[in-house]
Amino acid sequence: MATRYRFRVEEFERAFRDVPRVELLRGEVYQMSPIGPKHAFMVARLDDLLHEALRGKAVVMVQSPLRLPPDSEPEPDLLVLKPPLDRYQDRHPEPSDVLLLVEVADTSLEFDREMKLPLYAEAGIPEVWLVNLKENLLEVYREPREGRYRSIRLLSPSEPVSPLAFPEISLPWAPSP
Repeated sequence: MATRYRFRVEEFERAFRDVPRVELLRGEVYQMSPIGPKHAFMVARLDDLLHEALRGKAVVMVQSPLRLPPDSEPEPDLLVLKPPLDRYQDRHPEPSDVLLLVEVADTSLEFDREMKLPLYAEAGIPEVWLVNLKENLLEVYREPREGRYRSIRLLSPSEPVSPLAFPEISLPWAPSP
């Protein structure tokens, strides 16, 4: 009979330090899907938009670990964090640092909805954007409570979005056709 081993964040960081594209979710290690061109483009686009709009107001990190103790460490596509950048010099961001989290999904859409969104809600991440490349929609999740988001909005490509933490900013999340 095989033995199943569950990792805690600290063990995962030691054991998988040099292994690319793996995430720890609820104690289990997952190999992440390869990034396709549409996914890579959308991450780069949103990174550029967020950096420009939030310069001096927030820190934007791309595909960086987020510590969700005791047993999860996903790597969201984008994290918008409380400044200053120096606070992350010796540690990975934690839920209390996160203003906005963005996942871009095509092949991983169901996995992100079923596995990651509940984790983010349980951790109290105030806002998650799920860029649904399959249907060309932006799914905006807010109001985390009891392991799920109470507010879900679907935005078409023509609808701009304003981050909850920065309501004065309006971003065209989708590229022009």
